[in-house]
Amino acid sequence: MKFTLSWLKDHLETTASLQQISDTLTAIGLEVEQVIDRGTALKGFTVAKILHAEKHPEADKLRVCKVQSDIGELQIVCGAPNARTGLNAVLAKEGTVIPANGMVIKKTKIRGVESNGMLCSSEELALPGDSDGIIELPESAQVGEPVVKVLGLDDPVIEIAITPNRADCLGVHGIARDLAAAGLGTLKRSPISIGDSGKTPFASPIHVSIADPEKCRQFIGCYIKDIKNAASPDWLARRLAAIGQRPISVLVDITNYITFDLGRPLHVYDAKKLHGHIVVRDAKAGEKLLALNGKEYILQPGMTVIADECGALALGGIIGGEPSGCTEATTDVFLEVALFEPAQVAQTGRLLAIDSDARYRFERGVDPDFVETGAQIAVRMITELCGGKASELTITGKTPEWQRSYVLRKERIATLGGTPIPPAKMESILKSLGFTCIASTDGFIVSPPSWRHDIDGDADLIEEILRINGYDNIPPIPLPKLPFIGKPALNLEQKRAQLARHLLASRGMLEVYTWSFLSAAQATLFGGTHPQLQLLNPISADLDTMRPNLLPNLLQAAKKNAFRGFTDTALFEAGLQFHDTTPGGQRMVAAGLRTGHIAEHSYKDTLFKRHKRAVDAFDAKADALAMLQTLGLSKCDVAMHTPTWYHPGRSGALTLGGKIILGYFGEIHPAILSAFDIETNAVAFEIFLDAIPVPRAKGTTRPPLKLSDFQAVERDFAFIVDAEISAADISKAITQADKQLITNVEIFDVYTGIASTGTGKESKKSVAVKVTLQAMDRTLSEQDITAASDAIIAAAQKGFGGQLRQ
Repeated sequence: MKFTLSWLKDHLETTASLQQISDTLTAIGLEVEQVIDRGTALKGFTVAKILHAEKHPEADKLRVCKVQSDIGELQIVCGAPNARTGLNAVLAKEGTVIPANGMVIKKTKIRGVESNGMLCSSEELALPGDSDGIIELPESAQVGEPVVKVLGLDDPVIEIAITPNRADCLGVHGIARDLAAAGLGTLKRSPISIGDSGKTPFASPIHVSIADPEKCRQFIGCYIKDIKNAASPDWLARRLAAIGQRPISVLVDITNYITFDLGRPLHVYDAKKLHGHIVVRDAKAGEKLLALNGKEYILQPGMTVIADECGALALGGIIGGEPSGCTEATTDVFLEVALFEPAQVAQTGRLLAIDSDARYRFERGVDPDFVETGAQIAVRMITELCGGKASELTITGKTPEWQRSYVLRKERIATLGGTPIPPAKMESILKSLGFTCIASTDGFIVSPPSWRHDIDGDADLIEEILRINGYDNIPPIPLPKLPFIGKPALNLEQKRAQLARHLLASRGMLEVYTWSFLSAAQATLFGGTHPQLQLLNPISADLDTMRPNLLPNLLQAAKKNAFRGFTDTALFEAGLQFHDTTPGGQRMVAAGLRTGHIAEHSYKDTLFKRHKRAVDAFDAKADALAMLQTLGLSKCDVAMHTPTWYHPGRSGALTLGGKIILGYFGEIHPAILSAFDIETNAVAFEIFLDAIPVPRAKGTTRPPLKLSDFQAVERDFAFIVDAEISAADISKAITQADKQLITNVEIFDVYTGIASTGTGKESKKSVAVKVTLQAMDRTLSEQDITAASDAIIAAAQKGFGGQLRQ
């Protein structure tokens, strides 16, 4: 919502500065998004008068002008066709910066003739208007006068954000009312009078009927004849242009002005283009409307139209039609001031993708008790600016019931609002906002005004009092200190999810956050979903169902990565999946997906390339078991029964005693991959975090593994050992070397044969081992790593007779 400072002062008697007004608007909930000082870039431009203009001696399209300025007489070469003797123009003197292109004006010669400045067009000043010639200022403008004052650009524009519930502030008068209530001045009556015009009204030749009163509660019309539709007066055109509205003609500009001034949309028809009487009805199937925006719309049954005997004239509360629009030749008009149903306006606007200032206000709710007054104001303004004679108002329908009352107890403001406010001040604030207050034994009976349809109960009344009194006046109260200050108060489920995330990230997987919704087709592939989990108002057609499984969204993420050339992915997510509407119908699950290939340590590795192999079910199993171990479960069983989205022969279920299902792992079924257009192989796992049993007593189960926040270090060793030494023996012995620092031991290569060991004996083999070192309390130093390496070498020699390969 935009308005100028002078426009606001038409409704608010105040001496407050622009900064005070801006600060107060934000403080009372009307957040100021920006204040635009349009005159800043034009401060150096002044009025100059062309004393003499003659043809340039060397160019047919240039003119040499003698101009009178505030610094004396100047010679300026100008190419504008309208540069002529006696014209008041905009002068950019030497050193002035042109707003449109940043050019700095300098003294120069143009085709051999000296030029000491520039006479400017609207385009060069970045202003709307004709760019074919220089700006023609009024004859009343004085030489040397600042251009910003002459053009009315010294009036700052304020733009505020309006929340959907504050339709009453979609007019400047409503904003002024809030500021007056906040103590920033006195609210004036509307500057547009509705008094008697002194002319005897006649009966309107056009009558209006309403087919469905639920969609249009009231329609007030007025026939105005013998008008003159010319250009708007300067003050009106400038005010609309300042807020981004293009001045069109005085009739159209009046309707736009009242829309922004009072929040009351209305429309005018060229009465001579109407055929018979008007009816507000539903659109007919296939009915068309050529709208004022130049687009033709095919209407649907249920849409509200204003029509005559020949067809639709306008879409109710949204936009008018071009065939019945007003032009310079219009002499008779029919004024429409109506009250349309907000939901119907919003639905029609969305279906046809039409955004208009009228729709923006109607769908949020306009004042139901201001229809007739709004019509009187519009009629008076039209007859004053366009002349003509107005008929009696044609009133169809009636004002809907809007009156309601709520009980506001005095102590309620302290319990709900957090600060005590004297009853007298509560009453004063509410009355200044237009509420009616009647004292009762323990408080007030409060009736909201007709323009505050958003008020629904005492909580809303308290909010009004608090925002006007000032949110900054609510004393800050610290939360009570809890005994576990410094530690996150996480429940078991949240702790498990956090540990699972850390563990999977440490295994090289990337966490993703996806929607809790998916398409019904994808849900069907993963067991389907309960009918009550279908969304009534989905944000997208392909996000219409609560997800029964995390894997579809992970597959969708892998697919998007594959389309961008990243076929090798390792993704995981920990979140809820939904099965029905019962309290136990949602489960906390940690799921992961690997696609394509996985890199592993190999003797084939080079500086620029690591050995890769295709992911398989055992990778998913390793991820799932590592997670269970981290969460404190060291043993579980593997069964073959798995859901249909897994490959039947390459998957398994993780269970406790064959009864409690902890999760699943395995390859994704080829049919599922085909449905998601994934061409690489994929493996996945799911762990049901709420299925993992809670430890019965301290020390009876293995405590969850702790994950370090410090950097891990990997070191490779190659040992010559006897051929019969097993991998388990090697791993066990090395792990015992330093239980505090060694977190993982991995055998990644075995060399056999005389040549490979370098010992000349076939009874020996070379085993390559990767050892991961990580401390829980610090980053490892070089001394720590060296000491651990020495311990590993010593443990290998003692445990299995291993010798470090040279």
